[in-house]
Amino acid sequence: MFFTNLQRFKKPSTLLVASLLSAALVLSGCGQTTPTASKEGSTGGAAQPATPAPAPKPAESYTVKHAMGETKITGNPTRIVVLTNEGTEVLLSLGIKPVGAVKSWSGTPFYDHIKKDLEGVTVVGDENQPNLEVIATLKPDLIIGNKLRQEKVYAQLSAIAPTIFSEKINADWQKNFKLYAEALNKKDQGDQLLSKLDQRIADFKTKAGDSLKMKVSLVRFIPGKTRIYFNDTFAGFMMQKIGFQRPAVQNQDKFADDINKERIPDMEGDILFYYTWDNDKKEASSVEQEWTNDPLWKNLDVVKKGNVFKVNDDIWNSSGSIISANALLSDLEKFVLKK
Repeated sequence: MFFTNLQRFKKPSTLLVASLLSAALVLSGCGQTTPTASKEGSTGGAAQPATPAPAPKPAESYTVKHAMGETKITGNPTRIVVLTNEGTEVLLSLGIKPVGAVKSWSGTPFYDHIKKDLEGVTVVGDENQPNLEVIATLKPDLIIGNKLRQEKVYAQLSAIAPTIFSEKINADWQKNFKLYAEALNKKDQGDQLLSKLDQRIADFKTKAGDSLKMKVSLVRFIPGKTRIYFNDTFAGFMMQKIGFQRPAVQNQDKFADDINKERIPDMEGDILFYYTWDNDKKEASSVEQEWTNDPLWKNLDVVKKGNVFKVNDDIWNSSGSIISANALLSDLEKFVLKK
């Protein structure tokens, strides 16, 4: 009897164990995780075939129309050689430091107002005679120059790198600014800078009011010469853009007149700005001193009224782009608005 009861007890126990084992296996299967790759790329199992990396996209290219034709530029240029003083200002205003640049018309070797930003930049000659050998060693991916200055070496420059030339050095410097910004693939940024300058000019005009009716005379002293500057100059263009008047004799769409002392009366105006470009011998400073001490100069009404101001030649004449335009406007705020 006892044996029989024991047999009865064992049978359900066996079934219970089997059931428990089955449940454990099911639960074990549900709890398993798929091995994941470690930071080093291990999968913890058999090596998986690597997925091929996508082929790199070819660099985008764009074509720029300029004074010498059309030039294709690939990618965004980063090693730029610039062969004009105005072009150097354009690059800096767009946040680009050239690998090479021509020396400035004054300074050692660059204008004082941009010298700090050009530390370490290789000098590649001057605008009239760029050094092709030095340019080649810099391995540029873009060269920016000017047809008026460097047409004879365009083919040689183009053999070194894609080369963009403006037509001439314009009084309307904005034309070349836009071309250079396009060549650098920074047209939108360039347009924004021009818009900011236009807004500054609009603010100045509002504050200046009737002062814009003043006739602005522009005079320059250089070694052995004195000039009256007309509208086809950097300063002349800026006076027109801002809205100032010019004396009748100076309101001409040409560059300048070399004058003798008999024409000092042609310097007359409501306000006179003069600038001096000198050489190592300081010959222009002697010319300036001689002329500003002449009785005819002292007899000018603008001199008698104390409305004569000496300004920086680099800013008002030589450098010729957007950095100088903003600096010139700052001078006008100081002298006209008395800020």
